[in-house]
Amino acid sequence: MRIGEVAARTGATIKAVRYYESIGLVSPARGANGYREFDEADVRAVSEIRELLGLGIAPSLAGPFLECLESGHARGDECVSSLAVYRDAIEDLDRKIEALSARRSRLAERLETRAGAGFRPADRNDGEEADMGDEAASHDYTRLPEGLPRPSDDGAAAHLPGTRVPALTLPASDGGSVDLAALGSGRSVIYLYPLTGRPGVDLPEGWDAIPGARGCTTEACDFRDHFAELREAGAERVFGLSSQDPAYQAEVVHRLRLPFAMLSDPEFALGGALRLPEFSAPGHDRLYARLTLVIRDGVVEHAFYPIFPPNAHAQQVLAWLRDHPLP
Repeated sequence: MRIGEVAARTGATIKAVRYYESIGLVSPARGANGYREFDEADVRAVSEIRELLGLGIAPSLAGPFLECLESGHARGDECVSSLAVYRDAIEDLDRKIEALSARRSRLAERLETRAGAGFRPADRNDGEEADMGDEAASHDYTRLPEGLPRPSDDGAAAHLPGTRVPALTLPASDGGSVDLAALGSGRSVIYLYPLTGRPGVDLPEGWDAIPGARGCTTEACDFRDHFAELREAGAERVFGLSSQDPAYQAEVVHRLRLPFAMLSDPEFALGGALRLPEFSAPGHDRLYARLTLVIRDGVVEHAFYPIFPPNAHAQQVLAWLRDHPLP
């Protein structure tokens, strides 16, 4: 087959396939006319490289996986040499997360030290003090401000029940990855949200005025506080999911002490496969709308949408699980 067919079948670009050939990862034969002739082994190799890229493993490290496939294994990570690459990648992520966490701690310390440096209590009258209290409350992401607009049901999730979940592997906050099509038996709860705020970091302009935008941190805390009950009610697995990167997600899990992993989908792959609702905000062209999927045996059993209030949503999921027990 020609290089264009390899690219089409694997989702890679022709330029990427040529690059893999240039570094010796694929070695197509040459026909009598001088054209490259790729075979199924080359398609499998390119697919393996792309799957590894999704895990953050560069093509230059894909050699052991391809050698494992060439030796007759069903998967490229069934060999010891491949597992060593996984371990090295996890150690590298741990170092980066540690460095980012240390950097964040230094920044947060400076922010907290300097944020109030220009204010003296004696310089404000009682009305000003009240205004500052209201402003502080609006920046406390662990609770919802009053008067948030309620999202309306636009029907964007009506098609989801009964839909099969795609074979999609997403990186997780714990350094691993999760294949959404291979979650196993029982029920899995995946709640999607736009983005989680951080102390000292402003949310997008006008965030509170967007129906359903505010409340990601409170939603995570509600799932944390009811995690054990959700498990008892039949949720074998619970995940949060947004387009934020794994390091950001790992910080959220650590800061909020979440007992479950957060998944990252910066390319909106799940949204594209399932036609999930999105919206935009200043500085963010694409964000996931708040939505929760109950998945059972690889199929969406139920979809919660729209969600309000987010700080009580885990309790809504819990009530549904209790009302719909598995036989």
